[in-house]
Amino acid sequence: MPGPQEIPEIATELVGMSRDYLRQEIVGPAKRLGGHAAMGIGGALLLAIGAICLAWALYYALQLILPQGEWWVVLARGLTAVGAAGAAGLIVWRMQSDNQ
Repeated sequence: MPGPQEIPEIATELVGMSRDYLRQEIVGPAKRLGGHAAMGIGGALLLAIGAICLAWALYYALQLILPQGEWWVVLARGLTAVGAAGAAGLIVWRMQSDNQ
């Protein structure tokens, strides 16, 4: 059994060991997880920008292909929306497949 003089030393050692354990087991993995999350968010942002640019390109291509007129512009917008929804549906369908 420790004597009264050893109790502050044991408490200090316990606090130091606890601090080291927390740094090793919580702070280190949390920093690595933060790095992976940042890369994932950055990649998702770049893919979203690319998808928007592709939809925009499809819209302008349809405007060049279709004749001039306000209803043809509406058709180009509708076809762009259907194309973007179809691409999103295809991505969701492939993400839900069982053979990952």
